[in-house]
Amino acid sequence: MANLKELRNRITSVSSTMQITSAMKMVSAAKLNKAQMAITAMRPYADKLTELLQSLSASLEGDSGSAYAEQREVNKVLVVAIASNRGLAGAFNTNIVKAVRDLYENEYSGKQVDFVTVGKKVNDVVSKTHTIVANKSEVFDDLTFANVANIAEELMQLFTSGSYDKIVIVYNKFRNAATQDVTTEQFLPIVPVENATASNIDYIFEPAKEEIVEQLIPKSLKTQLYKAIRDSFASEHGARMTAMHKATDNATELRDALKLSYNKARQAAITNEILEIVGGAEALNN
Repeated sequence: MANLKELRNRITSVSSTMQITSAMKMVSAAKLNKAQMAITAMRPYADKLTELLQSLSASLEGDSGSAYAEQREVNKVLVVAIASNRGLAGAFNTNIVKAVRDLYENEYSGKQVDFVTVGKKVNDVVSKTHTIVANKSEVFDDLTFANVANIAEELMQLFTSGSYDKIVIVYNKFRNAATQDVTTEQFLPIVPVENATASNIDYIFEPAKEEIVEQLIPKSLKTQLYKAIRDSFASEHGARMTAMHKATDNATELRDALKLSYNKARQAAITNEILEIVGGAEALNN
């Protein structure tokens, strides 16, 4: 059994760790509240924009001719991997690494797969084995639509120039503080709408319907990427809050167990001392 000094040092160390994890949990909870409100407020807009674009596209006769909808033989794939700049978030970053590894080892096996990373943690892992076209981890320092729109424009340029035949996004989709779903979405080319039918409502379009679609597509793509990063940002704080909550609970249990061991060892030491004193007194009497 460890001596009393060792037990005291361990109790002090665990208590300090518990204070740190508890503080990190509260910080993440505050940040999660703000991030959750942002993604919750944005989703209806993003969904409605996509619905509007799909409705207009379905009403067009044949292909709208958009450069963003061009279907090619897939030989070169660009994966946009979205994670975080910091750890201590449970399996948040690890799940993204596993997802992108599954993509290039299975679904896109034998094809050229390059990466755009958003988050230092995923960049550190992927850069060891694959080509990183760009590292956009700094976007989390100032997460605004304008900054994300610049990234989306770069991705659109890479696709329209023919540098890549397909672009996909991998990120954690926020459900609640304890649950995040690893999601893979096709960014480009635009996914055709299945079973889409034109609206029965007779609209008057100004300017032409085709021109409206061409203006909406870039805006929709920018919104799609911004929503994915916002989802990941909220998921990160949810995962970290949950991880720090579990870590605090574990530290509390360990501290209590150590205190019990310490009290037992201290009691045993006191008992031994009493026995030694009594034994010495008996020896003197004899």
